[in-house]
Amino acid sequence: VQLQASGGGLVQAGGSLRLSCAASGSIFSINAMGWYRRAPGKQRELVASITSGGSTNYADSVKGRFTISRDNAKNTVYLQMNSLKPEDTAVYYCNADVAYYSGGLRRYDYWGQGTQVTVSS
Repeated sequence: VQLQASGGGLVQAGGSLRLSCAASGSIFSINAMGWYRRAPGKQRELVASITSGGSTNYADSVKGRFTISRDNAKNTVYLQMNSLKPEDTAVYYCNADVAYYSGGLRRYDYWGQGTQVTVSS
């Protein structure tokens, strides 16, 4: 199973970006999916998560600006980021709780490779 993230880049404050993360491989089902970020000199933090049923959770710092969504048919999670601020600058990582077959049904927490988001002031 692999997670491939895309959509990062450089944007001015107030701008928007949309991140995508597609899971591929021998997937039986995907439970929760989410986005985390790590800013320079800081610990990784949860940005947003979404269950298979569509329930969402957001960090207080992004509520009202970011929207997480998913397409279960495509095993893909999205993060729409609006009204970006310089403090949103970080490497963003996608995460997925995946059930797969390997000598039986197993679950594992997979991570994408990270995509850089830079917001200039």
